[in-house]
Amino acid sequence: MSNEQHVTIYAADWCPFCQRLRKALDRTETPYALVDVEADEQASEWVKSVNNGDRIVPTVKYSDGTTATNPAASEVRRKLEELQG
Repeated sequence: MSNEQHVTIYAADWCPFCQRLRKALDRTETPYALVDVEADEQASEWVKSVNNGDRIVPTVKYSDGTTATNPAASEVRRKLEELQG
């Protein structure tokens, strides 16, 4: 796996939507970086900044600067293919 991560997931351990997204991506060995918003105040603030002040997880940031809030794993995989293309 390369060091350059195209997908960063901002998540929390207690979040069932985060767990579901991670499990689905792990099943297909889709690479991503993980940031715990509970442990990283800057990350938590960033998530709020792209979600109209709400800390919604999972929020995904892509290497092209775009974001997605609570995306389906299939959407993440499609975007990753586009970024790697």
